Amino acid sequence: MAALGSVGSAFVLLGLKVFLTASTGSLGVLSEALHSGLDLIAAILTWLSVRISDRPADKGHTYGHGKIESFSAFVETGLLLATSVYIIVEAFVRLLYRQVHLQPTILAILILCVAMGIDVMRSRALARVAREFPSEALEADALHFSTDVWSTFVVILGMGAVWIGQRFDAAWLQQADPIAALFVAAIVIWVGAHLGRRTLDGLLDAAPAGLQERVATAVQGLDGVLSTERVRIRRAGNQHFVDVTISVPRSASFEQVHAISDAVERRVGEIVPADVMVHMEPRAAAGEHLFDSIRVIAGRRGLSVHEISADQLDGRLFIEMHLEVPDQLGLREAHRRATELEEEIRTLPGVASSTQGQPPAVYIHIEPLGTHIAYVDGQRGVLAGLAHGIENYINSLSAEYPVLVNCHEVHVREAEHRILASCHCAMDGNLPITQIHDITAALELRVKEKFPQVARVNIHPEPVEER
Repeated sequence: MAALGSVGSAFVLLGLKVFLTASTGSLGVLSEALHSGLDLIAAILTWLSVRISDRPADKGHTYGHGKIESFSAFVETGLLLATSVYIIVEAFVRLLYRQVHLQPTILAILILCVAMGIDVMRSRALARVAREFPSEALEADALHFSTDVWSTFVVILGMGAVWIGQRFDAAWLQQADPIAALFVAAIVIWVGAHLGRRTLDGLLDAAPAGLQERVATAVQGLDGVLSTERVRIRRAGNQHFVDVTISVPRSASFEQVHAISDAVERRVGEIVPADVMVHMEPRAAAGEHLFDSIRVIAGRRGLSVHEISADQLDGRLFIEMHLEVPDQLGLREAHRRATELEEEIRTLPGVASSTQGQPPAVYIHIEPLGTHIAYVDGQRGVLAGLAHGIENYINSLSAEYPVLVNCHEVHVREAEHRILASCHCAMDGNLPITQIHDITAALELRVKEKFPQVARVNIHPEPVEER
C-alpha cells in the first residue's frame, strides 16, 4: 500500500510540474518534471518489485525473490543518472549559447511548495514502512524522494531569483534558473551514486557494515563453541541469509552438537532476523583429556569403549579398556579391530610423550555389544526362592560394607539356560562413583561365589534419600 501510494503521489507531482514547465519555460522546473517522471517510473518499479519479492521461495528461486528489489533500485539509479546528464547539458547550453525567456509567477512558486510538501509526506511514509518491513526498494524510494524536497527548494530559489531579476532589471539573475538546474543535477547524481553503491552491494552480496563482526563475536561467546571460523552474510530484499562455521569439541555427542547449533541460530536471530545455516567442525579442545581422545578415536571407527583406565609404572603408561563389538563377529575380525584401535591410541600426543623410552602398553578387553534379546524361560517358583536368598545374603554383608544400607527389588530369571540376577542397593549418596563402582563389583563377585549357578549379576546403586 505504501508503494502504491507513492505511485499516486508521483502522478500528481508529474502533472503539476509539467504544467509549470509549459507555463514558465523554466529549465529548473523542467529538470524537476523529468525528475518526477523518473520518480513515477521508479515508484512503479518499486511497487512491482515489492509485490514480486514478497513471494515465498520456490524450486526455481530457493533463496526467495528478494533480489528483485535490488534490481529495481539499480534500474532506478540508471534512470537518475541519465536524467542528470540531460539536465547538465541543457543547463550549459542555456548558460553559454541560448537565452530562454522565463515567466516565473507566484502561483508557480506556490505549486512547487505544494509539491515539496507532498514529497516530505511521501518520503516519511516510505521510510516508516521500510523500517517496519525491512525493504531495500522502499528504503531507496524514501531516500530518493527525500532529496526531491531539496531539489524542489533549489528550483524555487532559482525561480525566485529570476523573478527578482525581471522586476528590478538585474539581468545577471536570469542565469539563476540554469544554475539551479545544475544544483538539481548535482543532487540527482549524489542520490544516484548513493543508491547505485547500495544496490550494487545488494546484487554482489556485500555484507552490511559491521554485521559480520557482531555475529562472529556473539557466536564465539556461546557455550560449546570453541571458535567461530567463518561467517558469511548476504541479503535478498528484507531477508538475510547467514552461514556460520564453528568448531565444537570433537568429543561432544550428536545431540550436544545439535543443541549448540540451535543456540547459534537463536543468537544470530537476536541480532538480525535471518535464515541461518550452521556448519560444525570437530576440533580437539585445549587440554582435551586422554580418555576423551580415546573415545573420539573409537567413535570415528564406529566402536564403543567403556571402563577406560590408565596408570604409570616406572615411566611406562598402561591403558586398559573394554571394547564392544557385534555379537556375531568372529575372534579374528574382532582382534583386528582392537589391534587397529591400539595402534592409533599409541600415536596420540599425550600417550607418546608420557613414556620414557618404553612403548605404551594398551590392553583391550573384547566383549559382545549386546544386541540380542534373550528369551526368558519359566520356573518362577524356584527363581523366586533364589531371589529371596540373594537378597538376604547381600543384606548380611552390610557389616562388611558399611556404605551398604540395604538390598531390595531382587529379580532372578532364566534366559537361554543362563540364570541372571538384578537388584537395587541403597548406598551413601555422598560417596564418589568410583568407590561405589568398586563396591558393587565386589558385591557382584561375592554373590557369584555364593551362588555359582548365577551366570551374571547386575547391581544398580542408588542414594538412600531416593528410597
